[in-house]
Amino acid sequence: MFDFIRNHQRWALAILALFILPGLGLVGIQGFRGFFDDDANVASVNGHKISRQDYDSAVRDQLDRARQMLGASFDPKVFDTPKIRSEVLDQMIQQRIVADEAQRLNLTASNAAVLKYELSVPAIAQLRKPDGTMDLEQYRQLLQAQGMTPTQFDARVQYEIAEQQIGESIATSAMASKTVAQQISLLAGQQREVQGLTFKPADYAAQVHPSDADLKAYYDAHGQAFQTPESAQIDYVTLDQTALAAAYQPSDADQHKYYQDNLAHYSTDGEVRASHILIVAPKSGSAADLDKARQKATAILADVRAHPDKFADLAKQDSQDPGSAANGGDLGFFSHGMMVKPFEDAAFALKKGEISDLVQSDFGFHIIKVTDVKPAVTKSFDDVKGSIVTDLRNQQAAKLFADSVDGFTNAVYEAPANSLKPAADKYHLTIHQATVTRTPNPALAPTDPLNNPKFLAAVFADDAVKAQHNTAAVEIGPSTLMSAHVTHYQAAAVPPLDTIKAQVQQKYVAEQAAKQARDAGAAQLAVLQKTPSTSGFSPVLKVSRTDAQGVPGNALQAIFKVDGEHLPQYVGTDLGDAGYAIYRINAIDQSAAVDPSKLAAAQQQIAQIDAQSELTAYYASLKARSKIKYYGSLAATPDSPDNQ
Repeated sequence: MFDFIRNHQRWALAILALFILPGLGLVGIQGFRGFFDDDANVASVNGHKISRQDYDSAVRDQLDRARQMLGASFDPKVFDTPKIRSEVLDQMIQQRIVADEAQRLNLTASNAAVLKYELSVPAIAQLRKPDGTMDLEQYRQLLQAQGMTPTQFDARVQYEIAEQQIGESIATSAMASKTVAQQISLLAGQQREVQGLTFKPADYAAQVHPSDADLKAYYDAHGQAFQTPESAQIDYVTLDQTALAAAYQPSDADQHKYYQDNLAHYSTDGEVRASHILIVAPKSGSAADLDKARQKATAILADVRAHPDKFADLAKQDSQDPGSAANGGDLGFFSHGMMVKPFEDAAFALKKGEISDLVQSDFGFHIIKVTDVKPAVTKSFDDVKGSIVTDLRNQQAAKLFADSVDGFTNAVYEAPANSLKPAADKYHLTIHQATVTRTPNPALAPTDPLNNPKFLAAVFADDAVKAQHNTAAVEIGPSTLMSAHVTHYQAAAVPPLDTIKAQVQQKYVAEQAAKQARDAGAAQLAVLQKTPSTSGFSPVLKVSRTDAQGVPGNALQAIFKVDGEHLPQYVGTDLGDAGYAIYRINAIDQSAAVDPSKLAAAQQQIAQIDAQSELTAYYASLKARSKIKYYGSLAATPDSPDNQ
């Protein structure tokens, strides 16, 4: 089981992602305690409680997703705001409201729809065998890793599809006017002839000559910009199930015993491929009807015996099985248990190329021809020895890890000398050294253990920094624990001016040069608006909203805000550190024809925007007529009224 989960983490995440709440709520767990009532609930919706446990789970899931997406740039503090904390809960409330509405409307999904949805999930689709059947054992393991049984998963998907019907019914009803789409397409395709004049800070840098007093004043005002981050030199150890597995070598006796105990796992059932001709016998028919069907089948059997090479042609002509007749009676490969017993017994008794006598089943009379045979196969021990060793290593490693978790946790916590050596000696671990900062290091991979946010938070906790205690054993991944000991701590500090004077001067000059460029540009704009000129401007560019030709985005917005009358006109744009730009708008060209394919796309986009607006309004109406109770600090927020 542990082997399957570790080797199929992406599959497990894909299944889990089906049920993670959408939205932008990505926050930590600490600080949420005030949200909950005495019964550990965060809110109630129409009498349904949203528990703290469910809320914490949703927060953790989304936090992990954000960490995976953003990697080293992920900062939990960015998301720890009252607004986003409320959005997390609002997403959960909306899901509960929609679920109640789906139940009220008696919405459901057919078994076929559920199956189609499940097979569209890549994690599940990859479990299909070459013959099209599902690897049920791996399917069960995949769901078990998420705490579900196949029955529970089917019910969950059925409910999800039913809820989606609400949003889809609104989205598919939205329509956009062709006239509106055409107008928008014309605006998007409109071109404007412009010329640019840029005032670059580099052209003014030589004019900036700061005195020592200027640099001191700038340093005092912007000290935080030069601050070095806090850092810690650490010793650390890692208890890793993978390392435990690599260190274990199962004996030959254990390998052979495992092979015998799991022989069925290494065996495949025999299969046959058969074609048949079916003459249906009415289930409620009389003895005469049954005899009539038998006589017809007997006559066909005589033809088959006389012309065995024409079996497929006779099946197409005479078989009353609509599923196989068109294919010459071919049923493909099947194993034991897939056909009704009389048919199966007869088929597996035949050799390749043989044709049966009449075989009677509940469906009628069959004439069976076996076209291919796959015998039962059991892989030899040598063929599967590698996988056996891997399985045994993983099983032993899982056991060793489970047995070691508490001991390792206690060893690092109770170390009398605040050292990792006792734990390292006990579990044969190597003590590593590193220097870390409170935020992840972009030079390391996002998945590097030293970039794990939980681990870094433990390293920079007061207990580890000030008291120099070992950190607690931090779970940084599946079956992986880490603990660290801070050997040296360096607080965040602003270096003395004398040591960074060149850096301060560089930033001062850059800012002053950018300011002079902006001032010069604004002054020139005022002159041009009174006395138009093309002196110093670039050659003419034709720009549109969809083709900026290198014009910065904020400048493009300013260019298209010009009303188009009394041309030429001039607009100025502050480019920040890049200086200042003036654009001369000479002419407007709206002769471009609307591309029919783009017009259709525009209609679709407008319809989608309209659908989203209607869907938002619909959700708001559902919320307005629902009884919602917020607990704790959220109950007092303006955006979260108590509707109960």
